[in-house]
Amino acid sequence: MNKGEIRTHFKAVLNRSDITDALADTFINQGISRVQRTLRLPSMEKSHTYTFTAATAHVFLPNDYLEGIDFHSDSHALVKLPASEMLDMQKQGVTGMPHFFTREGGKINLYPVPAAGTLTVNYYAQFPVLVSDSDTNNLVAVGSDVVIYSALTYAADYFLDERAQLFDGKYAQFMSEIQGQADDAELSGTLQAIRPTTIY
Repeated sequence: MNKGEIRTHFKAVLNRSDITDALADTFINQGISRVQRTLRLPSMEKSHTYTFTAATAHVFLPNDYLEGIDFHSDSHALVKLPASEMLDMQKQGVTGMPHFFTREGGKINLYPVPAAGTLTVNYYAQFPVLVSDSDTNNLVAVGSDVVIYSALTYAADYFLDERAQLFDGKYAQFMSEIQGQADDAELSGTLQAIRPTTIY
């Protein structure tokens, strides 16, 4: 479904004569924001690589960053540290391949400070924003129902609609189904195999 179709279906289920397109879009955007706070799908996974050519103590996270999956520098994963430990380490002024990181707002502090090499950030990203009526994204492609019912929960609050509990229950059901399907896909299928205890 595209944005226009989502709005049309949303307004049909809400079934009110006083809902404008602009207000419907507000509820839909709020609904998508709510979904993104908890839903984690393979289609939300993205990767961003930074290349260092000079000493770089920190990098800025991508604009669509929601949650980190893992950070690795060249051949090894970085370990997250509390900010206080990172500050103590950075005072030593050591440069080299980073092994540790800490997040500070929209940036990632690194230690040791890299002067060369790469850092790859694997993360869950926000879905592309729906602007025009023909716009679509992976969320509305696989979960138009969860978007609509998430938006309906906000509309019910706004209009003091007695169906609020029904809408919220449907939203929770659809979220559980989508997340369950994604989780099952990670744990089943031909790509799964038992790891040997010893490699010869």
